[in-house]
Amino acid sequence: MRAFFLMLLCLIGLGSGCVYAQPASEIVRQSDLQMRGDSSYSEATMRIIRPNWTRSMSMKSWTKGLDLSLVLVTAPAKDKGSASLKRQREMWNWIPSIERVIKIAPSMLSQSWMGSDFTNDDLINQSSIVVDYRHKMVRDDVFDKDPSWVIDAFAKPDAPVVWNKVRLWISKNSYLQRKVEFYDEFDELVNTMNTYDVRNLGGRQVATRMEMLPADKPGNKTEIIIHQAQFNFPLKDGFFSLSQMKALRD
Repeated sequence: MRAFFLMLLCLIGLGSGCVYAQPASEIVRQSDLQMRGDSSYSEATMRIIRPNWTRSMSMKSWTKGLDLSLVLVTAPAKDKGSASLKRQREMWNWIPSIERVIKIAPSMLSQSWMGSDFTNDDLINQSSIVVDYRHKMVRDDVFDKDPSWVIDAFAKPDAPVVWNKVRLWISKNSYLQRKVEFYDEFDELVNTMNTYDVRNLGGRQVATRMEMLPADKPGNKTEIIIHQAQFNFPLKDGFFSLSQMKALRD
């Protein structure tokens, strides 16, 4: 009877010593695969919201596997053509207004991407949560009425990442990351990302609205609204090149 009672607690997310069917690292891997597939393409709008002003950007992004990603800004006119590229461990930004490629050093990963509350690491180096962190199950919880696993990801020694710890709320139904908390080396909360409006895009479930909230700047946030998405289509590695990054147009 006691064993049945403990199992029931685990199922409803109230047990503190539950044995989970899947290792935390496998859940994180499945979550990353669910969100990006073997390849992906998306069109989105980013809104940078401040107490006294709001700025919007349109962008397109492509990924392939864990090692290749490319983000292109398509509007407004002054930012159009700006792009960010990741190949394995190397990352670059292309600034068309000065016709210059800037290589992103590890020290630049924590810098804001295009003035938003997302960092270079958040937007370009997303897959590092799989390979650069070790994972530990914390508990079960519910976010936005979605039963979720709560998993802590701790940066591996010498990993080229910004965040010392990342806490993830991963949906048990869709494997989407519904909430993510980002912590610095002092275990202080820096940013929180919440995701909403899960819909079917490109044949799979997608959280179509994300918001990043800095812990120390009340009233500031950045939203990303995803309008279109495709997954698992042929895409050559050569697409993710410096020449392609500079040549891409809307």
